[in-house]
Parts: sequence; C-alpha cells; structure tokens
Amino acid sequence: MSAGYQDLFLSQGDTFTTQLTLDDSYGNPYNLTGFRIGAQARTSYYTANAALIFTASISDANNGIIQLSANSATTANVPSKTLVYDVLIKDTSNNVTKVLEGRVFVDPTVTPITSF
Repeated sequence: MSAGYQDLFLSQGDTFTTQLTLDDSYGNPYNLTGFRIGAQARTSYYTANAALIFTASISDANNGIIQLSANSATTANVPSKTLVYDVLIKDTSNNVTKVLEGRVFVDPTVTPITSF
C-alpha cells in the first residue's frame, strides 16, 4: 500500500480535529482492526524534533476512518509555517506502514489563548 496524500490546515491556538478515511490502492477502505496509529508534524523531514504530535486514533476500524487532533494549548506553540506530517500504523505483528502524508499549513493567530 502506498501512502495517501492530504494537506491539513490549522490556526495557532485552535482546537484542531479532523477525520480522514484511509483507502487502499483500489479505493476500498483500509481495515484497521487491531492496528495502532501515530502521527507527527515537523518543520522538515530532516528535523529531529516534532513541532506537533497529534493525538491519533482509529474512529471506525472497519471503514478505515482515523482522527487526528490537538488541543488549543498544543497548537498555540506550533510555529506559523508550513510543516510536513505523516501517519504511521502498526499491525499486531509490529509491522509499520506509512499510510498518509502531506503538509500542515499553520496560520498565525493574533489573540493569545490566555487572554480570555
């Protein structure tokens, strides 16, 4: 299975949540039963530390639906620039597969979340 591609958009300080469907190369939903999932964004593929670690979960395993989220305190600290991200899954035999990748476009926010 080759990784899909999807760009994400968030604003600093927002509570971010998105649901995505993972499909196989034939367009069928990927069955994620028994899998674990992780997702991070970095300023480049070669950066050592993550700029954003998503809370990643499988919402509907049979239909390949995943959810990526981050709370407002987390997104407030993300640099306002374009990041790269990917989503990896691990099966019950600990085989790891990259299933999704793309860019995260981060809009700066003027009002700090601590101001209200």
